[in-house]
Amino acid sequence: MSTFTKRGKNEDGSVMVVAILILALLTIIGIAAMSTTNVELKISSNEKSYKMALYAAEAARGYVVKTPELYGPDNMTLGQGLNFPDENDPLVVVRLSSKQSFGGTVEYLGVSATPRGSGTQVGTFKAYKYKMECKGYGPARAESQIEAGFYRVGF
Repeated sequence: MSTFTKRGKNEDGSVMVVAILILALLTIIGIAAMSTTNVELKISSNEKSYKMALYAAEAARGYVVKTPELYGPDNMTLGQGLNFPDENDPLVVVRLSSKQSFGGTVEYLGVSATPRGSGTQVGTFKAYKYKMECKGYGPARAESQIEAGFYRVGF
């Protein structure tokens, strides 16, 4: 019996060592979880900023559609485009909110016959082709650019 009591007396600090190891392990897991959460928060914030920039560029496309001066007779010189919203100052942009804005250019590419399936009589009408570059700006210097081609039908 005396050997059993000696062995028990020698193991009195083992519970404390095990408890400290478990606490250290839980601390490491907690720190790793906090680090992962911070990284994911930054990722979602960046994604939101770039989505806002993309939506601003989409708004620029809508602006071009509703502004026929950009693709009318005033913009029919090959190799030159009209800046929007202000052709005199290409740095001016339309503010959608304090965090979103847009701008861009519409460039004339030339004239051709109307495409098949356009609903026009062949040889009577022409297709005036344009390219628009719409830039959207979001928070945290996020930028997005959309390029699209379109045509207008005329004589």
